[in-house]
Amino acid sequence: MIRKIISVLFLYAYAQISLAHAPGLSSSDFVLNDNGVDATITFSLQDIEAFSPMDKDGDAEISDTERDAAKPEIAALIARELQLTLNEQVVKPTTSGNVSFDDQNNARVELHYEPAATHLRMQLSFLDKLPAGHKQFVTIKDTTGKSISEKMLSQQDNAIELNLSETVNSSMFKDFFVLGVEHILTGYDHLLFLFSLLVVTRNFWSAIGIITFFTIAHSITLGLAGLNIVTLPSTVVEPLIAATIIYVGVENIIRKEPKGRKWLTFSFGLIHGFGFASVLQEMGIGNAESGILVPRFSFNLGVETGQIIVTSLTLPVIWWLHAKPQINQQLVPICSVLVCMAGGYWLVERTIL
Repeated sequence: MIRKIISVLFLYAYAQISLAHAPGLSSSDFVLNDNGVDATITFSLQDIEAFSPMDKDGDAEISDTERDAAKPEIAALIARELQLTLNEQVVKPTTSGNVSFDDQNNARVELHYEPAATHLRMQLSFLDKLPAGHKQFVTIKDTTGKSISEKMLSQQDNAIELNLSETVNSSMFKDFFVLGVEHILTGYDHLLFLFSLLVVTRNFWSAIGIITFFTIAHSITLGLAGLNIVTLPSTVVEPLIAATIIYVGVENIIRKEPKGRKWLTFSFGLIHGFGFASVLQEMGIGNAESGILVPRFSFNLGVETGQIIVTSLTLPVIWWLHAKPQINQQLVPICSVLVCMAGGYWLVERTIL
């Protein structure tokens, strides 16, 4: 009976293991100049597959030939689904669109619109073709790279309007703060890693030490990766995150009282920081010129806020269960087995599947 009760507590989370990260993220940069508007829309390849499949032969791999062949279709779709109004007139791009791919598994579509505008409105209808929850971060800049306006768009709110004769209030800080909270609340792998560390704690100060070291570590690598100082490809980071979950789960099983958890947390937290940074990289935000400092700070603050919310709700339950003699002996082993199963699933999914 006790085993069933503990298992049920984690049944929902385990059923959601295929949703280890929030829905897709992408970005659009619009530069206003004397000739018109230059638009750069950035997607991850996974997002491109959602509305313009590139794997034509169905072998689950995208070759360079398939990528190149898909470029005209991708450019045409974006040009058709991006509705731009300049000075109260709907305009079409003056170019067919240039599509390129980078080493971060992103696709970039570049379009040019005329004429120069003092009033513009853009509606991103292609968001309806992407999974529910997808967000598109739009930045409007001048030719010096200075940001004029920013907005996070979604299927429910897919338009942005700007009158250059008026002062525009930026919502960048709020948007990225909310994005950070959402990311940690739906980042089941990060939460499960933190839970596997906290489930063995029995008092406030041991838990605070683990949370603090995890926060410091992932903030360091989030900052370094966000500024493109140190980066790792997601194909390396995501399996490593799964491996950290398995390691902690196994250690919980074979060691009755794991020691040195603060430094283990710090080391593994560095890896998880690269995972957090992938959110900003997916949106094409990776350098100081694009205004990385405010998004990185507010996103990280949102992550920490979400983390505090989750741990403040979880820790009292963990300590209450530890106080029950009939549950205490089986709590850590059963939870750790479930943790290892979830981590093993993610490891296989991210390396073989």
